[in-house]
Amino acid sequence: MKWNQFRLKTTTQAEDIVSSMLMDLGIQGVQIEDKVPLTKEDKEQMFVDILPDIPADDGTAYLTFYLDEEEDKGTILLNIRKELDKMRAYLDVGACVIEESQTEDVDWVNNWKQYFHQFYIDDILVIPSWEKVEEKDSDKLVIHIDPGTAFGTGMHETTQLCIRQLKKYVKDDTMILDVGCGSGILGMLALKFGARYSVGTDLDPCAIDATHENMEVNGIRKDQYEVMIGNIIDDKAVQDKAGYGKYDIVAANILADVLVPLTPVIVNQMKPGGIYITSGIIEDKEETVVQAVKAAGLEVLEVNHQGEWVSVTARKNQE
Repeated sequence: MKWNQFRLKTTTQAEDIVSSMLMDLGIQGVQIEDKVPLTKEDKEQMFVDILPDIPADDGTAYLTFYLDEEEDKGTILLNIRKELDKMRAYLDVGACVIEESQTEDVDWVNNWKQYFHQFYIDDILVIPSWEKVEEKDSDKLVIHIDPGTAFGTGMHETTQLCIRQLKKYVKDDTMILDVGCGSGILGMLALKFGARYSVGTDLDPCAIDATHENMEVNGIRKDQYEVMIGNIIDDKAVQDKAGYGKYDIVAANILADVLVPLTPVIVNQMKPGGIYITSGIIEDKEETVVQAVKAAGLEVLEVNHQGEWVSVTARKNQE
């Protein structure tokens, strides 16, 4: 069987979000090509001391993915272009030209698994379904996540920043709201850390399904969480369903340009004294988010960095 190969031209700024969107649409094994210099951590993971010189980063990225001959490529490409058009409202996604070619029969769907292995976030072990927990990790908090369902395996710096803040602020009676829940990893870990109940919202139906699947795989009962679809920024029905003044923690691992309009709205869902944990903020947007948080009447508690990403944690004042 031959495969249809597609190469999408986008920007390095958008590559993570666009690849997550592709996976949300059911496309697995997205290959990313860019000229972003490797970090020290990247080089260590590759076990390479000397790398060939590459051209300077020009801000362009290419995402390659595959569809088999039986898939409705017309519908899938139409859905991709619709999602890209939506993203243009808040993100530079670039030209988004899609080149098509054919390739011979290869197990593209599963070959990518060789690149995703178990890893640690401090004392947490994140492991895919095709690997086993070793005896040396018996004392770790283990969560099972497979990439390709929705954004949030825990590997990205933005997710790790949120996880560390959740671990710091979650208490036994915590009610948490996760805006843009993706795979559900933040709500799930909050429950693992001892939270009482988790509510997640997302715009993508795939995220809703992924959250249910990941909660079940990780032993989270259905009476411990709920997840809903919709835009909590401007959809009053979602705001009403989520509830007002009831959350000890609100987590939002999304782009800075979304955090700015979200923040003055989401304070209404928070309890007095509630904690607001944000991430997904590129370094040059740090001050923009800090000012939005302050303008909403929140007190900035911490600003943390990992790589080129930033997390801002704030508190709603007691009334």
